[in-house]
Amino acid sequence: MNAIISPCGAYRYLLKRQAESMAPMKSTALFIMFNPSTADATLDDPTVRRCRGFAKLWDCNGLAVANLYALRSTNPAALWAHHDPVGPDNDDYLWIIARECGDVVCAWGSNAKPQRAARVASILIDAGARLWCLGTTKDGSPRHPLYVRSDQPLIRWTPQYADREIAEGGAASTYRGKLPLIASRAQTYSWPTRT
Repeated sequence: MNAIISPCGAYRYLLKRQAESMAPMKSTALFIMFNPSTADATLDDPTVRRCRGFAKLWDCNGLAVANLYALRSTNPAALWAHHDPVGPDNDDYLWIIARECGDVVCAWGSNAKPQRAARVASILIDAGARLWCLGTTKDGSPRHPLYVRSDQPLIRWTPQYADREIAEGGAASTYRGKLPLIASRAQTYSWPTRT
């Protein structure tokens, strides 16, 4: 069990757990969700417990959780009222963990601001990650794990928008404009074996 929390305690950038069934040939299941709640290095919240269930179902060798917004809050109004809900180091951690894991389960639901979802999708694509989801909402956003069946299969997810510069192969350090991409398409997925 491990968590990367800012020195001030306001932000959780990353949470890691070992899966109950270790499968060394499988990778870590990485979920990118909306924002962290109460889970930390030793305590799981309901969302982390659900994600651990999926990681176990997929026989992954662990679980990692990061978020669009790193501010730890159980109150959406407090999140939006905060001067920096993203967190000063969040984008760097998102790129690093996406690069490390390779496969990412996007699961932030439909409450994210579209420009933030586009920016994170661009960061993940730039890191070379393959994007997956547990289904989509009516607006095409990747569904949150608490609101799907426990046996919901993964499907391939392509964001509707991503940053223009990233989509055109530009540097990860700059994000400008949105570029429409292919709409989400369903494709059943099994967690990959490392090669």
